[in-house]
Amino acid sequence: MTCVDLFAGAGGFSTGAVMAGCKVLFAANHWKVALDTHIYNHPETQHLLQDLCQADFTQFPKHDVLLASPACQGHSKARGRERPHHDSCRSTAWAVIACAEVHRPRYVIVENVPEFIQWKLYPAWRQALESLGYAISENELNSAEFGVPQSRRRMFILAVRARHALKLKAPGLPKILARDIIDWESGSWSPVMIGRRSLNILDRINIARQQFGSRFLIAYYGNEHGGRSLDQPLGTVTTRDRFAVVDGDRMRMLSVDECRTAMGFPASYWLPPEHRVAMHLLGNAVCPPVAAGILSQLN
Repeated sequence: MTCVDLFAGAGGFSTGAVMAGCKVLFAANHWKVALDTHIYNHPETQHLLQDLCQADFTQFPKHDVLLASPACQGHSKARGRERPHHDSCRSTAWAVIACAEVHRPRYVIVENVPEFIQWKLYPAWRQALESLGYAISENELNSAEFGVPQSRRRMFILAVRARHALKLKAPGLPKILARDIIDWESGSWSPVMIGRRSLNILDRINIARQQFGSRFLIAYYGNEHGGRSLDQPLGTVTTRDRFAVVDGDRMRMLSVDECRTAMGFPASYWLPPEHRVAMHLLGNAVCPPVAAGILSQLN
């Protein structure tokens, strides 16, 4: 099958498509850094740097599967208070309708946070796809069930040009644990007890020690109390450093390499050298094994 990848980002959807035996003909994104990353890892794909809300989809190639990850910032629980840019983020989802109207691919797969389907305009958005002849299923899937060492719940909306919708299933693969991705011999470690450490973080560390002993993870932001066991998948990788690993009296943030593995990208997958940029790309990406598992269910 042939694919077009909208809002392609670092290339998680495209990488998963290739893993599933598909050919990614075309990928588009508005951010040059993300597109350059995609170009480096998928040189055989045609690329476009474009605000997709203004794209001319008649110039895109015909394809069997439309892959799309419109912006999630306007829907995510992590968005904080409402801001004007959230409305513009939400509007990116309409580019999916515009492209589907032009090309009528057999399948449309849209990835977003689960809150996407609570969007006030979601019923109208869904009805637009149905008006184009698509049957739709909404599938909340956890990457941990696809052999990814991360618990990451995302909504995958599958639209099929058919009479009946196709429901997606997670394969239920054995879980890969957080401890399996930690490299204890690398990284920039620092003492737990240093002056700049906040009392909130120290409280979380003390609680976690009572729960998990000397080695565990803690979240540097969010509402988590205590820590996380290394004997479960990592929590959701986000666009900025979130998790620190504690080993006795030392600790450090997870590395880009560890987070790349936690997302299910190959170790050879190139990312920009700037830590902050690489983490932003990873946190916005689709886990490739999840994309591959979804596409393998299509025929």
